[in-house]
Amino acid sequence: MPESMRGNLLVATPALTEPTFARTVILLLEHGPAEGALGVVVNRPTEAPLADLVPAVDALATEPRVLFEGGPVSRTTAIGLGAVAGGAVVPGQANDGWSPVVPPLVTVDLDHDPALLATSLRALRVFAGYAGWSAGQLEGEIAEGSWYVVDALPGDPFTRDPGRLRATVLQRQGWPLAAAAHSPDDPALN
Repeated sequence: MPESMRGNLLVATPALTEPTFARTVILLLEHGPAEGALGVVVNRPTEAPLADLVPAVDALATEPRVLFEGGPVSRTTAIGLGAVAGGAVVPGQANDGWSPVVPPLVTVDLDHDPALLATSLRALRVFAGYAGWSAGQLEGEIAEGSWYVVDALPGDPFTRDPGRLRATVLQRQGWPLAAAAHSPDDPALN
């Protein structure tokens, strides 16, 4: 297992049936063997219009312009995830209004001037809450078979059809992971 999985996707395996994470796709924003991990669920949009909750960045948001369920931890915390244009991301260096995850992905300061953010962001999503793991916890869940760890494409967190993201990500992995893209909600029914 790599020392850091930052920027990778965690895709729930069919064995993960616990409702909080069943059929989810999580983008890891932070990961380290001693620090643990933090990520956001990128395939669970809510019905809540972003314009009602964070109106300042609504015009910058990618369709669908709704709040996403980022995870069960700190659900009152809003996390902005963006993609910046061109060579704007300098690894390890925070910029005005955002901090790099992996190029071109960044976390966005939602209190920053939206006009300034608009000059560098080409995509934006806002998440309520996040998923978090203590040191070694995520690695244990992966070893138990709860998660597939796969590479993320820059557009994955901003897909216009988040309900199909899990299947799309698994299908591009090839055999045998591609077969899991069509698994039923209840693996016992397979």
